[in-house]
Amino acid sequence: QVKLVESGGGLVQDGGSLRLSCATSGLIFSITAIDWYRQAPGRQREWVATIESTGITKSADSVKDRFTISRDNAKNAAYLQMNRLKSEDTAVYYCASDRPRVWGQGTQVTVSS
Repeated sequence: QVKLVESGGGLVQDGGSLRLSCATSGLIFSITAIDWYRQAPGRQREWVATIESTGITKSADSVKDRFTISRDNAKNAAYLQMNRLKSEDTAVYYCASDRPRVWGQGTQVTVSS
């Protein structure tokens, strides 16, 4: 059974940093791409970043210069380092595997201004 569990969310002040983790199990992690998404209250889920199995990364323009996605194949985990956080980054953050498509339960990030 494939499972993804996010952690590392919390309350941070505007301009602060957080590092989210996505722990996985049941996957051949080294050949799996991982996505990060977020969903703010009253808004649709929004793609944030992707890291391919090759290590190639892509991120949304809104976070490109502030967020960094990474992975550790030895730990079957992916990460999202978030710097210079803004109030508009407040959302529930989810990680997801590509094949099979499985979502974590999400972790809340709240940025106070």
